[in-house]
Amino acid sequence: MAFYKRKITVSDKAVTNAANLTLRQSLIPNLLVTILFFLWGFAYGLLDVLNSHFQQALDITASKSSGLQAAYFGAYFLCPLTISGWILRKYGFRVTFMTGLAVLAVGCLLFWPSGVKKSFGGFCGSMFVVGAGLSTLETAADPFLAICGPPRYSEVRLNLAQSVQGVGTFVAPLLASRVFFAHTLDTDAGLKNVQWVYLGVACFVGLLIILFFLAPFPEITDADMTQQESDITEGAIDPGPLRKQYNLFLGVFSQFCYVGAQVAVAGFFINFCLESGRTAAESSDLLAVAQGLYAANRFIASGLMMLKPFKPRYMLATYLFLCFVFSVAAMNTSGTASIALLILVFCFESCCFATIFTLALRGLGRHTKSGGAMLVAAISGGTVFPPMMGAVVTNRNAHIALAIPMMGYILAWAFPLYVNFFNRDMVDLHRDTDLNVGTKMVGEKDVEVEEQRHSSEKRIEAGEANEVEQGKKE
Repeated sequence: MAFYKRKITVSDKAVTNAANLTLRQSLIPNLLVTILFFLWGFAYGLLDVLNSHFQQALDITASKSSGLQAAYFGAYFLCPLTISGWILRKYGFRVTFMTGLAVLAVGCLLFWPSGVKKSFGGFCGSMFVVGAGLSTLETAADPFLAICGPPRYSEVRLNLAQSVQGVGTFVAPLLASRVFFAHTLDTDAGLKNVQWVYLGVACFVGLLIILFFLAPFPEITDADMTQQESDITEGAIDPGPLRKQYNLFLGVFSQFCYVGAQVAVAGFFINFCLESGRTAAESSDLLAVAQGLYAANRFIASGLMMLKPFKPRYMLATYLFLCFVFSVAAMNTSGTASIALLILVFCFESCCFATIFTLALRGLGRHTKSGGAMLVAAISGGTVFPPMMGAVVTNRNAHIALAIPMMGYILAWAFPLYVNFFNRDMVDLHRDTDLNVGTKMVGEKDVEVEEQRHSSEKRIEAGEANEVEQGKKE
């Protein structure tokens, strides 16, 4: 069949082999999606450095420079709950990936005229389009990694992908300090280099669009997730209407607060270092060190979660609490000690995002795609916290401003408290299941899948009918 006649979409009511992929079978599609995480890390890491340098290059205050974060993460609030979430449910993962990559390429190209005009508003607009593309990609990528393969290793898969993202976040500030804004380059030359970098990213993204179109790619549907949930719970238990998924909603709240705190700390890390007696170049290097340790600790956390005693709910509660402890310590010290303590905050942020995401998706069944879109939209917390911190940095100092992310860590801790004390049986059931851990090939399951197709479609239709009926009664 000609490539332009290939069918690349699947009905959400169809049962496919994708829900039955073993660890070995899911390796290639997961690796393909993991490539995208490097793009996120690079864009995010470069954003933190641009935030600081734009304050000098464009003569703006710290609070105004936070407009970059507001533009970037504002797209996360709009897209997953509207267009990208709809594309995922209507056309599936492959089309959503290709759409997100196309929008990302456009956003990267917009950096060129913004750099020529030295327009901060233009940079904010470009960053919004980049955020729209990345949020569309993440609407598909995070849920895909959480559900493609054995449920037992959901947290491990997403944390490993996030580790690759951390590598991109580590490379970006290092590249910025050595190339874009090196001592030998003036501000104009540095901005011109940024233009060329984003042009290169746009070309690379164009190649990825072709790759995602041509590569064999499993489509996991709502019917697949209904079947998988039934297999895990050993019964056809419907999760109920979306409005009653309290584990999800608390996870969304926690993700919003945590991401807001994380973005605020990274966005004003250089200001914090400058205040502690470091130069701009040294501060950028220290940011690279912090992001490098952040990425390395994600690999460590992923390895720990492979071991039975290190349950994801324990890891999340511990790491998030230590973020709060070391942010308080960094606030109340000065000089090198305060920088070291703030770097420790980066270390313990490492596994929080991915673990919140996967724990909040547990037990959603046919609501998994909708839940994933909500959790991606929660990344928009990065729009709220940095401007608040920027205002305090402008009017007081960066040490006092750490009270803003500290508050975010406290609020985010509500979710690990809930899953450890009120919902631990459900999350542990998904953690301990042996479903798809074996090496049975998909071909051996074809007969079983064919038999499950009709029953899964009926369960979905029955669940939707119950929601409509309950809505009428209420």
